[in-house]
Amino acid sequence: MESRNPAFRKMGEQAGREQAPSPQQLHDMYNQPAYAPPAVRTMTVDDVVVKGFLSLGTLTLTGAVAWVLNFGMGVALVSVLIGLGLGLYLGFTGKASAPLTLAYAAFYGVAVGTISHMFNDLYNGIVFQAIIGTALAFGAMLAVYSLRIIRVTPKFTRYVLAAGMALIGLMLVNLVVGLFSEGGIGIRENGVLGIVFSVIAILVGCFFLMLDFDMVERGVQAGLPEKYSWACAFALTSTLVWIYLEVLRLLAILNSSD
Repeated sequence: MESRNPAFRKMGEQAGREQAPSPQQLHDMYNQPAYAPPAVRTMTVDDVVVKGFLSLGTLTLTGAVAWVLNFGMGVALVSVLIGLGLGLYLGFTGKASAPLTLAYAAFYGVAVGTISHMFNDLYNGIVFQAIIGTALAFGAMLAVYSLRIIRVTPKFTRYVLAAGMALIGLMLVNLVVGLFSEGGIGIRENGVLGIVFSVIAILVGCFFLMLDFDMVERGVQAGLPEKYSWACAFALTSTLVWIYLEVLRLLAILNSSD
């Protein structure tokens, strides 16, 4: 029954119009998502710092256990191979995985602890010197990157990656030649060539730290998901292990010549 009150009649007409959407409105409603996707928290520098400390803390803990128990070079070699496999998988796939990153740190911690114990038996106090040297290298490169003394450009990145691949290639050649000739090509032996190679390896490792810092900064600026901070933590951990081992070897060579 239609109301004779003009006000009620106008309200009824308006309600009727609101209940009858236009074809365009129906089309837009049909194309709307069924639900709103949950917001993903983006990565921050603090996330990388926390994950980096967790990774380095795991490496330090397992390294301390290996130091105390002194497993031997057999266990160290197996740990290196397992850690290397995990590292290659994480590096080439670009996955951000907390369990794999911590497992990598744990296995490399066993290797680093065992190797450090061996060097410290030969040259007392050398491990502490290597730790200080690695910390100074990290601080210096962070300052260089923050002050933009050296800028990470695409050309710089290509040069650093090429230098890293060249170092790895030389070490593989040295390993193969060492199977047939004692000392290989001499780049890992005591002497001038060994010192030069270790210095170059440390410098390249420091440049890789700059690539790691750049990766963190770009990830934060791009608003990548928080889990990506694990990939940054892995990169920083692996680079610091590289620098530490090369500093340790360089100090051993210098001490052997005294």
